[in-house]
Amino acid sequence: MKELKQEKYDKAYLRMAHEWGKLSYCKRKQVGAIVVKDRMIISDGYNGTPTGFENFCEDEEGYTKWYVLHAEANALSKVAASTQSCEGATLYITLSPCRECSKLIHQSGIKRVVYQIVYK
Repeated sequence: MKELKQEKYDKAYLRMAHEWGKLSYCKRKQVGAIVVKDRMIISDGYNGTPTGFENFCEDEEGYTKWYVLHAEANALSKVAASTQSCEGATLYITLSPCRECSKLIHQSGIKRVVYQIVYK
C-alpha cells in the first residue's frame, strides 16, 4: 500500500482504538486496541478487569489492581479464542505496549504495531 494511503488508514484505525478505549472502566488510563488484518478488523480490546470480576481497575490508593488486563492482551486473547490468526496483522493501540504485552504481541505473529503515545 502506498505510504500516504497507509498513513490515512493508520490514523483512522487509531481513532477507532481511541473510541474503543472509552469503554474502559479504568480511571487512570483508558486504552483501546484494534487488530487489523487485510484491512479488516479481526479483534478489539480495552483495558479492564477479566470477565466476572467487578469493574474497578484501581485500588483505594489509586494503583492499578494486579489482575487488570491491558487492551492489547484483551484483543489478542479474543483472536486466540476464535478461528482467526494474528499472523501478519497490525495492532493499533492508543499507548505503547509494556514489556509483557510486547512479548505477547511478538508471539502472536503481529507484524506491525502502531500507537499514539509512548507510555513510560
